Amino acid sequence: LVSCVGWTAADELFSCSDDQQVVKWNPVSSESTRVLQLPGDVYPLDLHCFPRGTGAKRQSQAESFVLTSSDGKFHLISKLGRVEKSVEAHCGAVLAGRWNYEGTALVTAGEDGQVKIWSKSGMLRSTLAQQGTPVYSVSWAPDSDKVLYTSGQQLIIKPLQPNAKVLQWKGHEGLILKTDWNSVNDLILSAGEDCRYKISILPHFPNYKFGAFQHRVPKFLLRPFKGFFFHFHAGFGIGKSWSSSRAGFGVGAVGGCCESQEYFLPEFGFQLFCFSPCAQVHNVINDAVDLLEFRDRVIKASLNYGYLVVSTSLQCYVFSTRNWNTPLIFDLKEGTVSLILQAERHFLLVDGGGLYLYSYEGRLISSPKYPGLRTDILNALTVSLSNDTLAVKDKADERVIYIFEALSGKPLGDGKPLTHKTEIVEIALDQKGLTSERKIAFIDKNRDLFITSVKRFGKEQKIVKIGTMVQSLAWNDGCNILCGIQDSRFTVWYYPNTVYVDKDLLPKTLYQKDASEFSKSPQIVSFVGNQVTIRRADGSLVHLHISPYPAILHGHVSSSRWQDGLRLCRFVKDQTLWACLAAMAVANKDMSTAEIAYAAIGEIDKVQYINSIKELPSKESRLAHLLLFSGSCQEAEALLLQAGLVYQAIQININLYNWERALELAVKHRTHVDTVLAYRQKFLEDFGKKETNQRFLQYAEGVSV
Repeated sequence: LVSCVGWTAADELFSCSDDQQVVKWNPVSSESTRVLQLPGDVYPLDLHCFPRGTGAKRQSQAESFVLTSSDGKFHLISKLGRVEKSVEAHCGAVLAGRWNYEGTALVTAGEDGQVKIWSKSGMLRSTLAQQGTPVYSVSWAPDSDKVLYTSGQQLIIKPLQPNAKVLQWKGHEGLILKTDWNSVNDLILSAGEDCRYKISILPHFPNYKFGAFQHRVPKFLLRPFKGFFFHFHAGFGIGKSWSSSRAGFGVGAVGGCCESQEYFLPEFGFQLFCFSPCAQVHNVINDAVDLLEFRDRVIKASLNYGYLVVSTSLQCYVFSTRNWNTPLIFDLKEGTVSLILQAERHFLLVDGGGLYLYSYEGRLISSPKYPGLRTDILNALTVSLSNDTLAVKDKADERVIYIFEALSGKPLGDGKPLTHKTEIVEIALDQKGLTSERKIAFIDKNRDLFITSVKRFGKEQKIVKIGTMVQSLAWNDGCNILCGIQDSRFTVWYYPNTVYVDKDLLPKTLYQKDASEFSKSPQIVSFVGNQVTIRRADGSLVHLHISPYPAILHGHVSSSRWQDGLRLCRFVKDQTLWACLAAMAVANKDMSTAEIAYAAIGEIDKVQYINSIKELPSKESRLAHLLLFSGSCQEAEALLLQAGLVYQAIQININLYNWERALELAVKHRTHVDTVLAYRQKFLEDFGKKETNQRFLQYAEGVSV
């Protein structure tokens, strides 16, 4: 009976069985080598390889693994087969042993119902839990501050901190035999004697049932890349594989069992079927079929922007969809590519060594770094790429997003990361437009959707909320249209920048549709052209089409073809489109178009204000009042003061009843103090009030109004 397996790299796997042998496997060549023959009284139960460090922090101990056995001991064994240390750990069999992600601690669980924490050298630190039933499986949380373990039919999450809240819920109808906690997507996988495996999506309970087996499941293992798992019973074979990746997909199986795996991506008119180490590309438009052959096993692939990027265990292949016969091939430093993200001009590879940005010609552009970088937990929700910008959510402080220039790999702007007030769960950069106007949208742990500019110089940029209860989001690949699943509705923000131009207009620029057909917890896979692809909880894909006219309008406005934009709106006769044109015109300072668009949606007060702006004598005045129109009062005041228009700066504060600031400006510039006092006096008389502000009383004594 094969009792346990463990990954060390993409092309290296160890297994143990009841014949007391430790065997090393190469999944690429299907070769196996016996590493160690254990003593006859040692029956292995669990195996876990020491985690590999990233970059310069690789540790010599990474060449070892822990093996737990039925004699109550765990054994620290080198990859060469030398037993470094054996430790008496439990009364009865040690059923599970797991290193944390930093390799600084080991957790074991035993037949005696105890869960213990050990140092990496095998010294006991603490007994985390003690109960009356055996603990069959144990797993670390992605940030190594909590431990998940089993108790009969229950799953329990216990923090390492004393007196912290313990989570417990019923996971299965039978005894739970195995769990794993994915460090990339925070999903929990469990299986047991009820012949079910289940996915738990924190913090939602109970579990989401994903499948059934014809036999009980004593073991399974999550692959280091992206969430595939395989299970085995009396032998060593592949059961069922599943991936939670949203961008691209992962391929490949383990050992001698990778007969054929089939995947497809119906974007750009192509389907891709992977029979690792081969792939078949089917052009669904003209039925042409191309067979792609690879030297090694396929690990990861992504198809977007007219290019197919395929990562094998040793090399990266870049295919153009115009010519499948001559791929560009370059060697990889590591074979553990866990994420491929594509932009129009380049693509990003994430592996155990770091982040690498390549051009489609295979040239390394940059390799961004930041303190505490952990590539093993990065996924499509926490990394986003555009033509000029790369954004990465920090794991150490989940309120922080690091933003880099794509071409240089250096931090953008003043070098300070973007910091939000609460933890962030998903980020996405828009794909089109000028670098100076690049926007990032993100969802925080309260499921609120925010948008802000990535250009950060000096002062703090305004982070604005544009949605609530948002589960998933995606930017369009061809224009800056944002879509998301918001509570029970599918929502499209046709022009999200409206929130910076005219916040009151934002609801009029939305398209909303009932999302109940997508079932519970759907995820947006892609937003290409006017087609949105959504993956439902059961794994099936749903394709949704939206109106093509907003994208056409974006194209007209980006080329400053305002008359074409007006003709389009008059042809379509849609209030949403007119609202988008109004916001776009104000953002681009085309007041004539803005006046027509606002009139079309019945915003008469704004039409009158725009007319008054057009009549102002100086360019600075017009720009300042346009900033006021957008709600940017401080910027408007700064612009007027810079142009020497002190009285207008004072007047806009008076009009906004910002009395103290108006008086402060008048005193500072020694002009129009009496004007401010006169307006203040008239304001108080209108409301029958008396002056109580000491500052105004002080200046009223020395100035005749």
